[in-house]
Amino acid sequence: MQMANGIAMLELHYQGFVIHPTLVWDQDMAVLIDTGFPGQMEELHEAIVQVGVSLNQLKAIILTHQDVDHIGCLPDLLQVCGPHVQVYAHALDKPYIQGELPLVKDGHLENPPKGKVDVVLSDGEELPFCGGIRVIHTPGHTPGHISLYLTQSKTLVAGDAMYSVDGHIEGVHEPTALDVEEARQSLQKCLDIDLEAVICYHGGISRGAVLEQMKKILS
Repeated sequence: MQMANGIAMLELHYQGFVIHPTLVWDQDMAVLIDTGFPGQMEELHEAIVQVGVSLNQLKAIILTHQDVDHIGCLPDLLQVCGPHVQVYAHALDKPYIQGELPLVKDGHLENPPKGKVDVVLSDGEELPFCGGIRVIHTPGHTPGHISLYLTQSKTLVAGDAMYSVDGHIEGVHEPTALDVEEARQSLQKCLDIDLEAVICYHGGISRGAVLEQMKKILS
C-alpha cells in the first residue's frame, strides 16, 4: 500500500496473517525497513516492484530488531543486491543478526538467517535518507529494538514496539515482549513526537489521533 509519495507499507502473507515491511525512496535511493520471514524473497521483491521501485535502487536495509520475521530475507537481499547495500541496526541486536549469538526468541533454528551489520545505530540519530529518518531506541520487545520516525511524512515505523488492530493502536504485545515494563516506557518516549501515522509490523497503518490512542493505552 503506497501511503504517500515515496512511502509504501508492504504486505507479506505468512501462514494466515500479514506482516508489513516499509519501503521509503526518493530520486537518490530506496530504504527497506525489515525484510519478512525466510523464504519470502520472491513475494518481497514483487511487493517492491509493484510500487515502482527496483532492487537496484535499494541502498540501505534498516532492521528494527533481530526477530526472524524481520531479518528473514536479509541473506537473499544481500546476495541479490551486492555490496552497494548497507545494513543498519542497533548495537544490542547486532550480534544476533550477524549470527554471533543465537536469536533470543528463535534460538532453536538450526540455520537462522544472518547478515553483516555495516552501521550501528543509536538513539536520536538522524539518517539523511529520503527526507530524514530519526532513530528511536524502543527496547522491551528485544534489547536493541528501534523505531524509525520518517520526518517528512510524520510517520512512525514502530516495528514491534506496538501492534494495531483494524487501524487502532493496541499497545505492547505482551506475549512477545522480553520486558513488558521497558516496552511500555519505550512507548512513552514516542509521545513527544509530532505524529500523523504509525505503521505497526503486525496490524499495519493507524492514522488520526494516534497520540491520543497511545496515551489512552499508557494511562
